[in-house]
Amino acid sequence: MKTHRIAASACIAIILLTLSYLVNAQSAEVVTTPPLITKTLVAKPVDFRYVRPTSMMKFRNYVFDTVGPYPIFVSAGVAGVDQFNNTPPEWHRNSSGFGKRFASDFGISTITTSTRYVMAAALKEDTLYYRCNCTGFLPRISHATLSTFTGRRGDDGHSVISLSSILSPYAGAAASVYGWYPDRYGVKDAFRMGNYSLLGAVAGNVALEFFYIGPNSLMGRMHLNNRHGSFVEGENR
Repeated sequence: MKTHRIAASACIAIILLTLSYLVNAQSAEVVTTPPLITKTLVAKPVDFRYVRPTSMMKFRNYVFDTVGPYPIFVSAGVAGVDQFNNTPPEWHRNSSGFGKRFASDFGISTITTSTRYVMAAALKEDTLYYRCNCTGFLPRISHATLSTFTGRRGDDGHSVISLSSILSPYAGAAASVYGWYPDRYGVKDAFRMGNYSLLGAVAGNVALEFFYIGPNSLMGRMHLNNRHGSFVEGENR
């Protein structure tokens, strides 16, 4: 069932982010000081000013979002769920069927991501995710949810309704339905799959908001394109 696919995608994304957090926490260096010498660490104020990402920053994020480890692992996980549910049954439950399902899920992800970046460039939108500079569970989860449907525009980074973020999941779903899914799938299936992909994007933003793993991690360097809201101030990465 498609509901199982989106639930599995969200869970796998959260698990990967959590594991990355644990690995980075365990690998943190222990700072020692000589006897009788005490060091005082003073936290710098966080700079929340918007810095528009450069073309190179966007390209790095696009590569990571398209062919990085996270979309590959998530696609493999969702393909495993599809294999268990034998969806679609025309592909059968064997090694060849798993290969088709993985290729399909990875293709949907690639087309969705590519459409979002191309449309964002054409509309001059910044659709990268920025963590909330607020506190509290409800404000943060509201920010993560709304960020799925909005983007930033202009040098000041004011929020706008993002057509590229809203429409791109349906582009990936439609491409799969009319490109390689069995003939019995149609427009209703594409719309339904697009809805699930959009919900998956919401889940992904919630995970990024609550499972931030630091600016020095792989995710912090390439996917979380900025340091706003982290412990180190500076321009977008």
